[in-house]
Amino acid sequence: MKLALPGGPQAFLSEYWQKKPCLIKGGIMQFKDPLDANDLAGLAMEAEVESRLVVRMGENWDVQHGPFESFPSSDKDWTLLVQAVDHWFEQSNELMQLFDFMPGWRVDDLMVSFSVPGGGVGPHLDQYDVFIIQGEGKRRWRVGDKQPLKTLTPHPSLLQVEPFKEALIDVEMEPGDILYIPPGFPHEGYAVTAALNYSVGFRAPSGRDLLTHFADLAIDEERYNHRYGDPDLRVRDKRGEVSLPELNRLKRCLTEIFDDEATLYRFFGLYLSEAKHELDLAPCEPEYHEEEVAQLLEAGTVLHRLAGTRALYLAGVADCLFVDGEAHALPQAVAEELANQGCPDTGLLAAHPAALRPLTRLINRGYWFFEE
Repeated sequence: MKLALPGGPQAFLSEYWQKKPCLIKGGIMQFKDPLDANDLAGLAMEAEVESRLVVRMGENWDVQHGPFESFPSSDKDWTLLVQAVDHWFEQSNELMQLFDFMPGWRVDDLMVSFSVPGGGVGPHLDQYDVFIIQGEGKRRWRVGDKQPLKTLTPHPSLLQVEPFKEALIDVEMEPGDILYIPPGFPHEGYAVTAALNYSVGFRAPSGRDLLTHFADLAIDEERYNHRYGDPDLRVRDKRGEVSLPELNRLKRCLTEIFDDEATLYRFFGLYLSEAKHELDLAPCEPEYHEEEVAQLLEAGTVLHRLAGTRALYLAGVADCLFVDGEAHALPQAVAEELANQGCPDTGLLAAHPAALRPLTRLINRGYWFFEE
């Protein structure tokens, strides 16, 4: 499968990325669905997999959360949505690889939906970028320009916006068509025929998210317990006033925290590498010994990264690989190879004995596995 972006990846990023929506007719030539409706229904029956069923009943909406034991018998007005399908269905990973021109930490997960005619989730907008790939069937999409729209909650689990009249894009998508929608552009889609859609979303943490999770780390590690001090305090008449020097001291209590770059950067690695959805981890039983791993690497046995595993390293932070919210001390060359390649060069890994212990631990936990 190849992704045909207008003008190529860099031209697309320069003209469209986070700027305006884009319809790419035939973006994936001769597209073949990596799964079918039955595969998706099977995933939605698993407790570990996040799924929703959205049903439209005239002006009313109903939302149910999986796991499911059965599905509606009606042939109209419902859709099944399953999150992080790339974590659970290996065949879907080829779709994720189409976006390997993007920073890995920005790519989130693959949501797949199956809709019967009329099925959809109503007009809404997202706060992140998304590529919607049309699979089996046909679906009509409308995308509006950025505009103030009233928020609606027809169901506690469904956030919509009021209908928008004018559309920048109004199209009936067919297999292989791709719709790119930047954050903040309202859109709605409903199936014309029974249809599969593949949505590749991108992470865009808010300042509030970062601050909240950084505070959690500070609490867990009992950091930044220093207190306000004023050894030069002087008598004053205006007891109700917080003076400018006092405000500046309070401000420094915060700025000193964010000047701690070592902790701040480590936090970024931990936070950005953490999977939002559960992984299909299968710890090794029995566990590999380091000697066994060394022999397999030297023999050139193919090593795969588990689908959905987020592995990254930070520019300027040496000898550290972040995997699923944890830091691992590894030689820089090994960290880069594991983060950048789905199937790393086993010869390179074998050439770094210092990597053997942490790598064995990662393999035993299921983040990487040898080809059987």
